[in-house]
Amino acid sequence: MPYYPGKQLSFARAAAEESVTSAVPVVFVVDDDISVRESLELLIRNAGWQPEIFSSAQAFLCRPRVLAPSCLILDVNLPDLSGLDLQKRLAADRLDMPIIFITGYGDVPMTVQAMKAGAVEFLTKPFADEVLLEAIRQALGRSGAALGEEAQVRMLQARYRSLTGREREVMKLVVRGRLNKVVGRELGISEITVKAHRGRVMRKMEAESLAELVNMGARLGLTSATVD
Repeated sequence: MPYYPGKQLSFARAAAEESVTSAVPVVFVVDDDISVRESLELLIRNAGWQPEIFSSAQAFLCRPRVLAPSCLILDVNLPDLSGLDLQKRLAADRLDMPIIFITGYGDVPMTVQAMKAGAVEFLTKPFADEVLLEAIRQALGRSGAALGEEAQVRMLQARYRSLTGREREVMKLVVRGRLNKVVGRELGISEITVKAHRGRVMRKMEAESLAELVNMGARLGLTSATVD
């Protein structure tokens, strides 16, 4: 059977995306008002998503990250940790989970602060169900895209780990634009040997072209000259 690396990459990429984006989306709710929690739980479930409800920020922080499209509906005013403080806590490790803020009384500075920190929406109670549902749809779309990208990077990292030490050295220099003869001089090997290593790198990384390999290198953080 003929070998088509570009097609294999496309199939693998699609599989990686599907593995994390085909799961039922999860919509988290953190609000200390039980009536709000119950009404949002019903609304979310009826829309076909999986709701997970929490009465405090600390309770939510104990929940491990989910590998499915997700978003967080977050009340600004909470008894233990404010919504804005929780947003800061989540900024580093849950980039794939967009936040929709809800509040009984918002102000412009608070809204600006939340949006600058990455919130997708800031809604003041009472709000129409469809307004919230549309915000959730957009947030889940962003989450799915982020998870798909993360899965693709993990796939590239696995391929990169399959390279030998010398092949990694060659790849780093090639994706930074070095010619074969320059790579050979820098590594103290012949140009023919560089070409052989480069060919194996292309096969193992499943890159169809140099441009595709450079793109892979960029996503792996190899194109910067400061990377060892």
